[in-house]
Formats: sequence, structure tokens, C-alpha cells
Amino acid sequence: MHTVWKGAISFGLVHVPVKMFTATEDKDVHLRQIHKACGTPISYAKSCPHCDRAVEWEEITKGYEYEKGRFVLFDEQELEAVKPENTRTIQILDFVALEEIDPMFYQKTYYLSPDQAGAGAYGLLLEAMRQSGRIGIAKIAIRSKSSLAAIRCVDNCICMETMFYPDEIRAISGVPGLPQNQSVNERELDMAKLLIEQLSAPFEAAKYTDDYRTSLLEAINRKVAGQGLDVVTAPAAERTNVIDLMSALQASLAAVKTGDASAGGDATGRGAGRTSAIRGDTGAADATAADKPKRSRAKTSPAGAAAAGGEAAGPSGPAAPSRRRKTTEPKP
Repeated sequence: MHTVWKGAISFGLVHVPVKMFTATEDKDVHLRQIHKACGTPISYAKSCPHCDRAVEWEEITKGYEYEKGRFVLFDEQELEAVKPENTRTIQILDFVALEEIDPMFYQKTYYLSPDQAGAGAYGLLLEAMRQSGRIGIAKIAIRSKSSLAAIRCVDNCICMETMFYPDEIRAISGVPGLPQNQSVNERELDMAKLLIEQLSAPFEAAKYTDDYRTSLLEAINRKVAGQGLDVVTAPAAERTNVIDLMSALQASLAAVKTGDASAGGDATGRGAGRTSAIRGDTGAADATAADKPKRSRAKTSPAGAAAAGGEAAGPSGPAAPSRRRKTTEPKP
């Protein structure tokens, strides 16, 4: 299991170092949205409808909409200032009876294990809660969110259930259509109670399964095995950063030679010919090589550099190889 939090349980003067692990996992079968025309998964880019363009992460801040269309903004420093001070302690406030807590309060379950030299204190708290029949009600901050939590024993492990605060639970009075002072037929009530008695059984979690997930996985496996029209392969993403080094070098050399012929009195080929090659007059390969000079230099072998220098030396004289080596050899 992956450790999601490290800290300590604190009650009274007792301090129990612990590590936290997620006790549950999502086993839903997640289906992605696919473009029918080409089989490519749909991506969700962050964009601004007002500016009509994509927005980079560094351009994004956070805000609270206090009125329709009006926001108060916060930067990271301001949000840090209002975070709970103690983010590494599970502070137990009270010990209560488990049956006093309605399951509606529970959110997510975590396992806690002893950390460092805390095995003795961990075992003490575990046994004390087990024998007293009580569970701890605590406060904890996880990922900057403050939560209530129930600390209880499950077998030989201390578990933590994050809980909703009371004001996060909606009032039942807001539910429409609830029966008010409805009379019940006594014979029907007796039959309903008899049916409940016949269906009563000890709770065995293993016998309850997700039938939908099982059926969906079976349907997926049938489609994969059949390899019919319903199975598509997404087209490979275009790798724009891959340079055909040989083509780029050949095109650049050709551009240098062409520039020598059109440069007039510049016999060294250092003027228009070189500028033409850098600006990409010979095609996309030159532009790509110019855009990523470090990548093309790093991939040039000593032999390739020598060959490039040798060809350039013909029309340009002895000065050309020196300039070519500067642009093709990798920087130290």
C-alpha cells in the first residue's frame, strides 16, 4: 500500500506516530470518450471562452464566486495563510460509543499503522479502545481540508473514518413528499414484518458483488476477443520533436551552396547563404532543425560533423569547416 499521510494520533499527553493508507479503492470500470471518426480519446484542455484561447497553468488563479459573475481572488500565499496550523496531528477530542454515530456522517476509511518507534503506544491505544468499547472523535487536516474523523479498532488495526461536519448534512425536512401521520394497515404491517424476518441473515460482505461491473467487464472481453468493428486503435500522436538529421544537414548544405551563388561578392558563403538555411527556405526540415538546435547538435556524431565540414569546405574555402564545427559539435 502507498502511504498517503504521516503524522501522529494525540490524546491527552499520549503521542502515537502513525502512517496512513487508503483502505478502499475505486473498482468502477471507467469508459473514456472516443472520437468516432478516428478512434482518438477526447482531451479536455483548459480554455478561456472570453479570450477564445487555451490557458496555461501559470495564468490560472483561484477565486470564490460571491455573486453571479463576481469573484474574489486568492493567490497561493493567501491560501497557505488560512490553512489549519497543525496538519500532522490527529487530535482526539472525545471518546464516544460507536452506535451513537449515524452512518450518514462517514466519508472514507483509512488504515493507520505504527510509525518509527510508536508500536508500543499504538498497541496501548488499540487495546484501550477495544476494551472500553469506545471510539475517538478527532480533527485532522488532509490536503488542506479540515475534517472530523472517527478513530476505531478493526481487528488488530486502528482505522480512521473521515466524517462530514454536521452543517454539511442536509436537513431531512428539505426532502419533498415524505409521509406525514400516515396510517398503516395492521395486517399489511404484520406481513411486512414477517417478510423482513424471513429475509434476515448475518452480514457477510463477500456475498455482495457488483453485477454491473462484472457484466461490463465480460462484454469488454468479448469485444476484445472478437476484434470486430467495435475495436479501434487510436492513431499515433505526431512526434514533432523528432528530426531527420541527415535530411536537415543535406538541405542546409544545399542552401549554403545556393546562397554562395547568389551572394555576389561574398566568397566565403557567410552571408545570405547561411541566413537562408536558418530561416528555412529549403523546407520544413531546416526550420525544425533551427527551432531545436541543441537536439540536432547532440545527435550529430563526430563522423557526421566531419563529413558536413568536408562538403562545406569546397565552395567556401578553409574558413567554412571552422564555422560548421561550431554549430554541429555539442556544447560541453
